[in-house]
This record gives sequence, C-alpha cells and structure tokens, in this order.
Amino acid sequence: MHEDLIAHLHDLSAGFGALDARRMFGGHGVYRDGTMIGLLSDETLYLKTDGQTLPRFHAAGCQPFLYTRRGETVPTSYWTVPEEAMDSPQEMRPWLALAWEAALRKGAKKAPAKKRAVKKAAKKKPRA
Repeated sequence: MHEDLIAHLHDLSAGFGALDARRMFGGHGVYRDGTMIGLLSDETLYLKTDGQTLPRFHAAGCQPFLYTRRGETVPTSYWTVPEEAMDSPQEMRPWLALAWEAALRKGAKKAPAKKRAVKKAAKKKPRA
C-alpha cells in the first residue's frame, strides 16, 4: 500500500523538510512546500530530475518513470533513487535536495498562471 511507503518517506525526509503526498493518477505526488518533487507509483519512489541533476541519477543506476501513451513508452523526468537511499534519512537527503533543486528550477522557468492567461488573452485581441 502507498500508505506504508508514504509513512516511510516521512521518516526518510527527517532533516529535509515536511513532505506531503497527494493522490494522482493511481499513485501519489510528493510535494514540499506545494512544489511537486516526486511521485509514488507501484510502490516505487521517483524523484524530479532536470538537465543538471539527471547525470547523478543516471550514474547511480536509477531508472526513469515510464508510462504508455498511444502504445508508445514515454520516459519522464522522474527517476528512482538508489536502493540504499530508501534505508536512511542520511542517504535520502541528498537525493531529495536534488529533486527540490530541479523542481525549483523548473518552476522558475514557468510564468505564473495569471501572467500566462493575460499574455494569451492579449494575443487573441484583434488589432485596430
């Protein structure tokens, strides 16, 4: 059950910050301060990566979360953590920090939803 894994993840995040898990697509999103840094699917934890953090996950032998869309397998930017990270807060903390940093960089690239909506509406206005 995800509930056991969520409880374990709360223990592993000691010293990192409070994490929140929310149901989504048959799994759970993992959030810190309202920002998604991971997901739980099929009793596996996947953490957010980006161009700066992905090499660390890849070098540690981690694997991406994959899903199928229209018969095609699609990799995501969420990757497993090394097995030993699931054993202690000290081992997990660096991986959570990498995911947090990647999520913050991704969020910084996005304009706030209100600004995107204003820009979109401005594009639709007919010119005089």
